[in-house]
Amino acid sequence: MSGADMITAGIDVGSSAVKVAVMRTDGRGGEEMLSGRCERMRRRDALEVARAVFEEALAESGAGRGEIGYVATTGEGEGVDFRTGHFYGMTTHARGGLFLEPEARAVIDIGALHTRALLMDGRAKVLGYRMTSQCASGSGQFLENITRYLGVTLEEIGPLSLAADDPEKCSSICAVLAETDVINMVSRGIPVPNILKGIHQSMAGRYYRLIAGAGARGVVLVTGGPAADVGLVRALQEEAAANRSPVEIRSHPRSVLAGAIGAALWGAFRARRLAEKGLALSGAGGA
Repeated sequence: MSGADMITAGIDVGSSAVKVAVMRTDGRGGEEMLSGRCERMRRRDALEVARAVFEEALAESGAGRGEIGYVATTGEGEGVDFRTGHFYGMTTHARGGLFLEPEARAVIDIGALHTRALLMDGRAKVLGYRMTSQCASGSGQFLENITRYLGVTLEEIGPLSLAADDPEKCSSICAVLAETDVINMVSRGIPVPNILKGIHQSMAGRYYRLIAGAGARGVVLVTGGPAADVGLVRALQEEAAANRSPVEIRSHPRSVLAGAIGAALWGAFRARRLAEKGLALSGAGGA
């Protein structure tokens, strides 16, 4: 079985969104992503969203339920009733990050509520990590709250930030105080691009300290929803350059799916190991 094709699914249940990836592996190092979906929960039940997104991803992949050899969850997905097994978030983001960017030796995972930097080797083994310990002013949820004050969408903030010509510094590390800073900036007539760039610079400073504290070197992949924010990624690249850091910050169009991808790949690995030992899989493995 080690050389046979296997299709597995990974479900990453986060604080604000559910991500699903369907992967095909051949047991000899060949890995292919068949489909990937991300859906914000918007106050809906997380497990209902997980089931719906899983079905959508499965339909998109062209695979039938009976073809899924393992359904792996990560993040807050332990309550998904049709999972086969569950994997820790750091290991799945490391594995998914390596799939998306084979040169990566570290990941900065920006979540809705927390951010973590983790080191890994060329086999996705986690070697160390650092995680935010202060309040949520460095999180994806904080950035989303700011967009409401400014009247822009999450898709607009990156390009707007890149258009800044005089960034307004946002120094508060507390989310509540930082939001108050933004309100004051708006009342003073500071242009939105300059506000956003200042916020991105503040967040990038915190992220860079995590990366440096973890001892990262070489390619660092940004994962999580904010990885699609080109303004934030640029600010982090500029922060690394200003510190003459030995890291290269990269993102990927599929970065938001890193945890789900990693869960699916670890699921395939576990399924093959169990098969080699003649052991049956536990869990439902299907919807």
